[in-house]
Amino acid sequence: MTVLTVTVPASLDGVRVDKAVALVADVSRSSVNTLIDEGRITVDGGPVRSRSTALHLGQELRIDRAEEHLPVGPDPDASVVFEVVHEDAEVIVVDKPAGLVVHPGAGHRTGTLVHGLLARYPELPAVADAVGADPDRPGIVHRLDRGTSGLMVVARSPDAYRSLVAQLGEREVSRNYRVLVLGSVEGESGVVDAPVGRSVSSPTRMAVSRRGKEARTRYRVEQRFSEPAPTTLMTAALDTGRTHQIRVHLSAIGHPVVADEVYSRGRSLPGAVISRPFLHAYALAFVHPGTGEQVSWTSELPADLRHQLAALGE
Repeated sequence: MTVLTVTVPASLDGVRVDKAVALVADVSRSSVNTLIDEGRITVDGGPVRSRSTALHLGQELRIDRAEEHLPVGPDPDASVVFEVVHEDAEVIVVDKPAGLVVHPGAGHRTGTLVHGLLARYPELPAVADAVGADPDRPGIVHRLDRGTSGLMVVARSPDAYRSLVAQLGEREVSRNYRVLVLGSVEGESGVVDAPVGRSVSSPTRMAVSRRGKEARTRYRVEQRFSEPAPTTLMTAALDTGRTHQIRVHLSAIGHPVVADEVYSRGRSLPGAVISRPFLHAYALAFVHPGTGEQVSWTSELPADLRHQLAALGE
């Protein structure tokens, strides 16, 4: 037998035990009824006698079930550090720190944002199951590179997942970044409209390619610096969301992101004080799946990026 223990979160406060178990254990209601009848579901150590019993915040819900009913997916990890800037029944807005991988993948099977999310929101696997999504990416509708910090939205219900995916597909989600690039960018604003796909010479990298997918990045100059070398602070907005899009596009026009070792083309900022790309997702806006209202959030530059700006001279 396998035991699943969950501390009841706010999202399940007041929810019937049969519905809650179906969500967190990824089993059918009929299976839940069987578990109750067999005394294999307990709350705070006592067996559940009625499937309509309401759960309350902070209670310990314990479920004994057969190994074959375990959903495939990551294990919760409460040690993963990230900031939640908003949560409700439909969405979670996260401010991701640089260095944190969003979801499990090759070389990153533990310690990702998803592992941390599962520790706080154990209902997320049911979202992936309901919409047929990858169990390694429960609730994930878009992502940020490991070295990129800033705002992300995570779907907390199947309806929210479908809504956000549709909005992203229709380019109705606003995602804006602050980025420091090498060189003095010509003009005050511009657009890079070039397809992005896998690099032929290096499959782990992306590149502007005729075989790639449509990609469009808009940018606007905020500030220019001259020392220790010409650099430009810009805002960049995604019309599409291809892997490494901003980094690839800005490198393609001759202005790679400061401290981006992958797409820098051998160039670097003398005396750089950061060890990750200067790229921060500072603004996020979308139509709330539950209310239908436009919602938005902003995030200040992290300390390491502020330190880098302070080291520059106009």
